Amino acid sequence: MTPIEVSLVLAGVLVFLVIIGMRVAFATALIGIVGLFIIFAYDKGQGELRGFITTMKIVGQIPHSKTAANVLGLIPTFILIGYLAYYAGLTKALFDAAKKWVGWVPGGLGVATVFATAGFAAVSGASVATSAVFARIAIPEMLKVGYDKRFAAGVVAAGGTLASLIPPSAILVIYAIITESSVGQLLLAGFIPGFVSALIYAALVIGMAKLKKDLGPPVGGYSWGERFAALPGSLPIFAVVGIIIFCIYGGFGTPTEAGALGAFVVFVVALAQGMKWDQLKGALMEAAKLSAMIFTMIWGVLIYVRYLGFADLPGAFAGWISSLDQPAMVTLMFILLAYVVLGMFMDAIGMLLLTLPVTFPAVIALNGGLDVTAADSALGMTADEVSIWFGIIVVKMAELCLITPPIGLNCFVVAGVRDDITVQDVFRGASPFFIADVATVAVLIAFPGIVLWLPRIIAG
Repeated sequence: MTPIEVSLVLAGVLVFLVIIGMRVAFATALIGIVGLFIIFAYDKGQGELRGFITTMKIVGQIPHSKTAANVLGLIPTFILIGYLAYYAGLTKALFDAAKKWVGWVPGGLGVATVFATAGFAAVSGASVATSAVFARIAIPEMLKVGYDKRFAAGVVAAGGTLASLIPPSAILVIYAIITESSVGQLLLAGFIPGFVSALIYAALVIGMAKLKKDLGPPVGGYSWGERFAALPGSLPIFAVVGIIIFCIYGGFGTPTEAGALGAFVVFVVALAQGMKWDQLKGALMEAAKLSAMIFTMIWGVLIYVRYLGFADLPGAFAGWISSLDQPAMVTLMFILLAYVVLGMFMDAIGMLLLTLPVTFPAVIALNGGLDVTAADSALGMTADEVSIWFGIIVVKMAELCLITPPIGLNCFVVAGVRDDITVQDVFRGASPFFIADVATVAVLIAFPGIVLWLPRIIAG
């Protein structure tokens, strides 16, 4: 068998291992080690002993070399910002402000939840953390005024996915690491698509509440004085966002340094708000657990990526994709459809880590046929811009798997926080938001300028 044929067989084994429940980190590491051993022991003729030694040398270098990479420092700092903001009470203040400003519209508390999760997403890089936080804050408020519990749970689960797209986003950082794209450009590109997604969610909530009055009644009675009085409590979150953006794009520090500065600012605010030792310990422990999980997955997948590089499977797949006699957009649709299917069985981070080594080179190979509007065709997209644009698209696709059965992690988190709501209820409540996400992806594909406008402004 050729290396490509062996790679395809091992890829099938990898998918099987993941489907039967083996953790992505361990499955990818195992397949990567086996693949490297086969290449060095047999294809390169080193023999079994020397092939094993060479494989172990390569595998042993990956955890240290990648952990020492400066960009990975972004992940724990962004996650820590989110947990510190929660324990400092900033998320409750943000929801309270949103409730008083938009609670009067149909489904007002649902809309407030969407906007509050979007605001919290701007300081938290973790969807799971966002869903857990607002399951504790927003759902009790909605149930208190008579919201349908499925609807309330679905809004929180879907709103939590916004943290995948709105910077600082851990998934965008992971995409940048795997594809060797610009972290700063990707984070900047996520802002407008993230808030477009939030607006589409809010429109869906209002539409559903109008069609069915008992889903989410409006909440009014707040004076203008009360509305303006609620704003100062949420200002620290927007201040942190401003500091991070100013630090990165003002040339005062790297994204990693900006993340560390943001975490320090939120820590100071939390202390000023009276954070206790148990709360600080809880924030640190939660951030450490989530960071360790993500780092372990990255190590395992990078072992597999190293094997794919030796086998040249990404190059072969990219060459095959570019040789197809069909429009580039049709090929892209098939790739995105594959993400929808995979998202039913895998978590978002694992899915991206597993597929990007193959799909990313294929999409870059399609460059030149991906502009679909006259305006964007006139502008054109460079390979770097395609990388950024595809990153936002594929991360948005990854959001789908957070609310789709049977794996939808955000739905399990919400059900885990709320004993009175089953996971089936959460999945049913979140199902309409799948349609909203598909609409968002369609808009971003049809109008690439939505993604690329900010990066082009900053770069130009």
